[in-house]
Amino acid sequence: MKRALFAIFFFISLSSFSQGDSSKAQRHGYLVYFNIVNGDTLPIIYLRELTIFPPRVFTSKREELRYTKLVRRIKKVLPYAKLAKVKLMIIEMELKKIPTEEGRKQYLKIAEKKLRQDFEDELKNLTISEGRLLIKLIDRETGKTSYELIKELKGSFTAFMYQQIARLFGENLKEQYDSQGEDKYIEEIVVRIENGEL
Repeated sequence: MKRALFAIFFFISLSSFSQGDSSKAQRHGYLVYFNIVNGDTLPIIYLRELTIFPPRVFTSKREELRYTKLVRRIKKVLPYAKLAKVKLMIIEMELKKIPTEEGRKQYLKIAEKKLRQDFEDELKNLTISEGRLLIKLIDRETGKTSYELIKELKGSFTAFMYQQIARLFGENLKEQYDSQGEDKYIEEIVVRIENGEL
């Protein structure tokens, strides 16, 4: 009887030890690269560049209001620009896998139809200023103007036609994003959003 109680106690204590060990194994951490220097293991952690801006000082209430509106518009369209970058990368990777020109055209038609289903209603609801901002941010994210993207994916004639339509409305699809000049306030706001300040 004593042996049976001892065996039961032993297995209960063993299971509690194993549960204690499993909770230790559930520690959270990061998987990182490492380098061994003189017998010491040193972690290698890559950090993204962080730009710090001084607090914004406004000269008038009107300037502050315009800045606040710009922040609101950028927060609305920036996710679409980032998503456009991801979608473009996926489309380019898929196009590389398709050997024939006919197959690529068919894939682009299907991809365009899917994108229209997913985003057409939302993008139609953008204001003109939000649309302009989206065009600039897509250039910022992809490194290509809207004209270049259309030409690459749909052909020169389609890009030319879209450019002419844009010109009728006073827009230019060939306009490049200028983070140091004309678009420096947009760049500052985007960086602040990415840093979690706004």
